[in-house]
Amino acid sequence: MLAADVARSIAAGNHTDLFSVLGCHKVGDKQVVRAFVPEAEQIEIIIAQPPENGAEQVISLLENPEAEGLFEGEIRDVPAGFYYRLLVSRGQKVWETEDPYRFGSVLGDLDEHLIGEGSHLNIWNVLGAQVITHEGIAGTHFAVWAPAARRVSVVGDFNQWDGRRHGMQARGETGIWEIFIPNIGEGVVYKFELQDKDGKLLPLKSDPFGFASECPPKNASVVKQLHGHEWQDNCWMNKRDSQFKINQPISIYEVHLGSWRRIVEDNNRSLSYLEHAEQLVSYVKALGFTHIELMPISEFPFDGSWGYQPIGLYAPTARYGTLEEFRGLIEACHAAGVGVILDWVAGHFPRDENGLGSFDGTSLFEHADVREGVHFDWNTLVYNYGRHEVSNYLIANALYWLKEHHIDGLRVDAVASMLYKDYSREENEWLPNKNGGRENLEAITFLQRMNEICYGEMPGIMTFAEESSAFPGVSSPTDYGGLGFGFKWNMGWMNDTLAYIQHNPEHRKYHHHQMTFGFHYAFSENYVLPISHDEVVYGKGSMLAKMPGNQCQKFANLRAYYGFMWGHPGKKLLFMGCEFAQQNEWNHDVSLDWHLLEDRQHKGVQNLIRDLNQLYRTTAALHELDCNADGFEWVEGNAVDESLVAWIRKGREGSAPILVVANFTPCKRVSRRIGVPNKGKWIERLNTDSEIYGGCNMGNLGAVQSDSIAASGYAQSLCLTIPPLSTVFFELTK
Repeated sequence: MLAADVARSIAAGNHTDLFSVLGCHKVGDKQVVRAFVPEAEQIEIIIAQPPENGAEQVISLLENPEAEGLFEGEIRDVPAGFYYRLLVSRGQKVWETEDPYRFGSVLGDLDEHLIGEGSHLNIWNVLGAQVITHEGIAGTHFAVWAPAARRVSVVGDFNQWDGRRHGMQARGETGIWEIFIPNIGEGVVYKFELQDKDGKLLPLKSDPFGFASECPPKNASVVKQLHGHEWQDNCWMNKRDSQFKINQPISIYEVHLGSWRRIVEDNNRSLSYLEHAEQLVSYVKALGFTHIELMPISEFPFDGSWGYQPIGLYAPTARYGTLEEFRGLIEACHAAGVGVILDWVAGHFPRDENGLGSFDGTSLFEHADVREGVHFDWNTLVYNYGRHEVSNYLIANALYWLKEHHIDGLRVDAVASMLYKDYSREENEWLPNKNGGRENLEAITFLQRMNEICYGEMPGIMTFAEESSAFPGVSSPTDYGGLGFGFKWNMGWMNDTLAYIQHNPEHRKYHHHQMTFGFHYAFSENYVLPISHDEVVYGKGSMLAKMPGNQCQKFANLRAYYGFMWGHPGKKLLFMGCEFAQQNEWNHDVSLDWHLLEDRQHKGVQNLIRDLNQLYRTTAALHELDCNADGFEWVEGNAVDESLVAWIRKGREGSAPILVVANFTPCKRVSRRIGVPNKGKWIERLNTDSEIYGGCNMGNLGAVQSDSIAASGYAQSLCLTIPPLSTVFFELTK
C-alpha cells in the first residue's frame, strides 16, 4: 500500500510527480497499478492480453484508506506488451475509461533540444493541445512551458476542473510539462492549473499555444485540430512571390472586423468571418485595393483594445467564428486576388490573470524589473526578448500565421516602443543597455531574426514596421545592419501632411514645407503612406472633419489630399470609412455610416479611391520605382504663394512618365505653365475635381499638347487649367 503521506499529498493536490506513483509500476517484485478517480466508489482494471494469450482479465483495486478516490492493486502473470483500462463505478453508474498515467511521453529528445535552445520554428506543433493518436489510442496531448512551477495540471469540464486529476509530467531542464489525456478531442474546454514554487495555487491560465478560445468574455482555451484543412488557394500561393514585391502596386485597406459593418436588426452584431468573406472581400476588390489589413485578430479580452492587447496569440478570435471560418475568409480574399496582412502585436501583452503575466509564479514571459517589464502608458507587460524561449514563442507565432493560415504579410505594431528602452518613460523609469545606451539590443536582435526567418521560410510574404522614430535601416537587410522589414510606415509624412491640410488655405503658404519635406526622404526606406485608424480616433475627428472650409471645400480638400497621396512615392494604406469620407470619428462599437453613400459627395470620394487604385495599379510610373529616387523628379517644389506642387513619376525604361500637379488653394489656376521633361501630348488621366467625384468638372478637355516654352527648368511646358483644391494626373502618350 502506498505510504500514507504520499497518498494524502495526491488527494490534496500537492504531489509534484504523479507519473512516479500513478499508473503501472514495479514495486519490488510486484506489478502495481494505482489510479486516482475522486468520484469513484470502486475501480476494476481490465487487462487486455495479446490475442494469443487468451481473454481479458478483470482485477479489483482496493481504495487507499488515506486518500478517497485513490485505488491500487497488484497484477500478476501478465506478459510483456499488455495494456489495461479502468472500469469505474459509483452507485448504479458504471463507465470504462483509459488511465492517462499508463501512457509514455510524446515529446521527443529533438523537440526538447530545440525548445531548450529557443530554435523550434514549428513549436506550435508540439506545445499546447495536440489532437493525436498515441500508443493506439485517440486523445489530446497537452504540453506547456512553466519551468518554475511546482505542479501543473490540465483542468476542464472533463475532470470537473479538478487540478488533482491530470497532473502533468515535468520534462527536466527545459521546463516543459506534458500529459496525454485519452478519449478527449476537439471542442474540449480547458485551462492550466499551476502551483508556484512555494505551492501557492495561481489563477487558472489559458494556453499560450491554444488554437482556439471561448468567445469573450469567457477565456478558456478550446482543443482544436489545426491540421487537415484542404486549402483552395494553391494558385494564389504559387504566384504571390512574383506579384507583391517592392516594384509592384500595394494599396492596403485597413479593417476592424468588429465594426466594418454590423447587423443592427440582429442586436447590432458584427459580421462573421464568412459574412466578411462575402461582403468585405467583394467590396475591397471592387475598390481596387490589393490587400486587406486586419487589425489584430489574435484572441483578446477587451473590445476597447481593438485587439492590440492580445491574450491568445495562436487563436483567431472567436468573436467572428471558428478557425475554419477564419481560413474561409483568407481563401475568399485569395480567390478574389486580394492579399491579407495581419496586425501583429509582439511589443506587449495585457495583465489579465489568465494570460502570460507571472505565468508560473515568476516573470516568465516579461521582465521582472518594472523599468523594463511594464508599459506605463498602456498598463501592459513587455516581453523579455533576451530570453530565447520567449523570442522563440513570438517568432514561431509570426511563422504560424504565415504558414498555417496562408497570411501574406505581418504589420508589426508599435515597433518604436520595442526599439527604445526609454520609450515614453521618464529619466528614472528605464535601464540603459549594456553599452549605456537607450536602444533595446535584445529587441533589435529579435526583430532581425523574426524577419530573417519569416522571409527565409515563406517566400512571397511581406513584413511592415509601424515605426515612428528615425531608427536607421528599418527596411534594410539585416546583412547591412538593418532590421530586415520589407516596408516601414511613413509616420513623419502622415503627421506633416495631415497638419498641413488642416490649415486654412490662406495660411498654407506658411507651412508649405510640411507637404514637400516628405519627398526629400521618400527613398530612405521602403515606405508605406498610412492613413490608419489612429488618425480618426481619440478626438482627432474623421478625415473629412479635419478639412477646413464649407462642406464643398471640405470634400474638395479631401479629394485633393487623396490625389496627392496616391501620386506621392510610396505604397498606400487607408483605414475603412475614409474611402467614402466617413463624417463621424471611428467608433468600434458601431458600424460605419454606410448610408452616407446615398449622398453624391460621399459617393464621389468612394469613386475617387476606386479610380486612384485603378490608375495606381495599371500605371508603371506610379508604382515600379515607388522606393527608388530614380522614379521621382521635382517640377514645382517652391510655388509657396500658390500652395502648388508638381512632380514627375517615372517607371522603368519604356514606361510613360506621369505628371502630378496639386493645388491646395481654392483659387483656380488658369493658363499656368508647368514644365515637363518630354515633348508631346499629355493626357489628363485623373482629375480630383471631376464631376464623378463630386467636383465641378473643371479641367483641360482631356489632354494638353506641350509647347516649346521653357518653364520649371524644362525646355517644354504645358499650359494648364488647375482646378481649385485639386490634384491632376497627366500621362505622356507614346
